[in-house]
Parts: sequence; C-alpha cells; structure tokens
Amino acid sequence: MQPSKGRPRGGGAGQESRVEPLDGHDPVPAEEAGQLRYDDPWYDALASGWGESSDGAQAQPVVPSARTEGDTEAATAAAADVYLEVQRSAAFQEVRRRYRKFVVPASVAFFTWYVGYVVTATTAPELMARPVAGAVNVAMVAGLGQFLSTFLLTWAYARHARLRRDRAALELRWDTQELTRGVSGGVS
Repeated sequence: MQPSKGRPRGGGAGQESRVEPLDGHDPVPAEEAGQLRYDDPWYDALASGWGESSDGAQAQPVVPSARTEGDTEAATAAAADVYLEVQRSAAFQEVRRRYRKFVVPASVAFFTWYVGYVVTATTAPELMARPVAGAVNVAMVAGLGQFLSTFLLTWAYARHARLRRDRAALELRWDTQELTRGVSGGVS
C-alpha cells in the first residue's frame, strides 16, 4: 500500500472499515484483507508438492497428460531398461571406477588424519600444549591443518572430477536421455 504522505486517513466519502496489521504497516481495508493482489509475485506460487489452493481445495493440474495410464507404465518400464543398460555399460563402469579410485583413498587418508588429531589431543595433551610460536601451540596448528586439509581435499576432488569424470559422465547423460527419449516416443 502507498503511504498517506500527509493526507488524513478515512477522509473519503464513504466509511471504510480497516484491519490493523500486526507488522506496523498501513492498515488494509477489510474487503482487501483476505485477498491477494495480482501485482504480488507470490500470489500464484504454491509450495512444491502441496497441491492445495489457499481455501484448502485440491488444485487441478494445469495441463492434463495426453498419455493414458498404460502408456505411462510402459514408458517407465522401457526407461528403466535403458537405465539398467547404461549402468551395465563399460563407459559407466569406467566413470564409477575413476570415482572410487579417488574417493576411497582420499576418504581413508582424511579419516585417519582426523582420528589421529582427536586421539592425539585426548591422549597426549602435553604434546598438543607445546608452544610453536608465542601463544600458538601444536593443537592450534593441527586444528588449522584440519581446516586446510578439508579445503585442499575439496579442491582436489573438484579438479579430479573436472579432469577425469565430468566429460564422460556428461556424454553418458546425453546418451541416456536420447535413448530414453527414443523409447518413450519422442516425448520427454
């Protein structure tokens, strides 16, 4: 609502009842209080998956499906076969092998480093309390090393994915979509 800019309120020809909002903004006329304005960008935005309008009634689908239930089930079964075929392919197995070749050793190394830090901090407090420079001790350096190793591992993972897996995975994705589109009759 627009501010009054010095005009007196309720100075019109007819009496309007006003609803006082709780948030401190200008009052809204009672006939507008329960309605949404069309210039409101959220007036037609439902939460994903709720499917109910503001009055509690079930919302109707905007565009009904042209397929029958049997067509949908057949297309779903055929698409499932396509995904199983792609999963069994040598290209998919190569992408998974490259993924495991990086992730398993990196996870083991990082977990070992983390557990080593925690065990050392609890079993050897005198070692962790040893000063390195001024008020900075071994525990602080090792703790900062945990953060640094997390960032380095994230960078290494992203680089490995970009250089060794992303292109092959994208090609598999496109091939899968083309096969699925062909099975379902060209309708995605």
